[in-house]
Amino acid sequence: MRNDFASASLSRHLARGAIGFGAAIGSFALLPVVGAISLLLLPVGLVALRGCPTCWTIGLLQTLSRGRWRRSCTDGTCQLVTTKPGAA
Repeated sequence: MRNDFASASLSRHLARGAIGFGAAIGSFALLPVVGAISLLLLPVGLVALRGCPTCWTIGLLQTLSRGRWRRSCTDGTCQLVTTKPGAA
């Protein structure tokens, strides 16, 4: 099990956000039009957002920073260092 919320690519993460937020907002916006059946969109939104909007936001930040920051620990002191894109 992964301990982060990042996606493989930024476009994939943004697509998940559009689906998730769209379904969650749509489930309540369509309530007066189609009734309680619109609430079936809410689980779709939650699955796309991996449980919560905050988790999606954390994943967005992780996706943006993936590969750019590394933790470097020397002599008992740790700090974040910037890496060049493409350097693993």
